[in-house]
Amino acid sequence: MAKKREKQQTANTIARNKRARFNYFIEERLEAGLELHGWEVKSLRAGKAQLTDSYVTFRDGEAWLLGAHISPLPTASDHVRPDPTRTRRLLLHRQEIDRLTGLVERRGYAVVALELYWNKARAKLAVGLAKGKKQQDKRATVKDRDWERTRERLLKRAGRE
Repeated sequence: MAKKREKQQTANTIARNKRARFNYFIEERLEAGLELHGWEVKSLRAGKAQLTDSYVTFRDGEAWLLGAHISPLPTASDHVRPDPTRTRRLLLHRQEIDRLTGLVERRGYAVVALELYWNKARAKLAVGLAKGKKQQDKRATVKDRDWERTRERLLKRAGRE
């Protein structure tokens, strides 16, 4: 009997970047903290975040998240002008930043945001060290996904007969 795949979507997950796994081979995964404003935390609690097209850059020995969109709530304070796509600083250890910077500059890797989630009441970002996929690799991914879907359908139908 075929095992049912459990969804990895948990109550702690805020947002997921599905395009990252389609566009890149993820070779390593790291956990980073985020430096956030108060209105951003409230928006994350409401699930108003999007990680599509977000990536990490390194400047002045620090890691920065670009392209992440956190929509402000309509109840945000009047004295704060929320910028949904502002550059946010990532909290990583010095050794991790140095190692990732070296890999990005010398070997052509990219660092992309994979998932935004809560860990002990703190917002964490899973970032992945990634290599870009070529067009034929993307086609193979789509083909495998379609075959899995068809196989599940056939097994389900065979189980009823």
